[in-house]
Amino acid sequence: MEWQTFDLPDADVHLAQFCSEDEAARWFARLHAEIPWERHRLRIFGREVDSPRLSCWVGDPDAVYVYSGTRFVPHAWTPALAELNAALRVHGEKHCNSVLANLYRDGRDSMGWHSDDEPELGPEPSILSFSFGGVRRFRLRHRRDPHLHLELALPSGSLLRMAGTTQRYYRHDLPKTARPVGARINLTFRHISARR
Repeated sequence: MEWQTFDLPDADVHLAQFCSEDEAARWFARLHAEIPWERHRLRIFGREVDSPRLSCWVGDPDAVYVYSGTRFVPHAWTPALAELNAALRVHGEKHCNSVLANLYRDGRDSMGWHSDDEPELGPEPSILSFSFGGVRRFRLRHRRDPHLHLELALPSGSLLRMAGTTQRYYRHDLPKTARPVGARINLTFRHISARR
């Protein structure tokens, strides 16, 4: 895999093509069938709302994650997710003990501005993000300087790596779109430190 790098101050962001479009379609079909998709409830501005996508938290038994006021106990690894995690190690990435799987069914499903900066991820988390299916727009924006930003159309079969101080200084989102777009599965692999 060859990584494309981006000149973004206070960030360490790389993009690679993990597999071909045909292979990506096969991964999408397996993941869509294997993952026990759920509609998570999130706490936003003091009230609980349905997440605007389907999701599933998967990982080792001790990889408990607290996000937006909700405690997620992981589902067991599916065969496809375990294979993708093993592939990351083959490509030199550190061990990931968990993954957040998101299913964006169409352009109305989205993810608002946020950073993956929960304490259990550590001070400089490495987030490894696969995309399979429909091509969606992904945006990064500096927390203090809006002139520092990056927008990417993430192809099916791509792998985005955000590491170093990226989560400390940047927020990211996946906005809604009115244009016709196919369903997209996004997998964000990471390492969770066991909660005490």
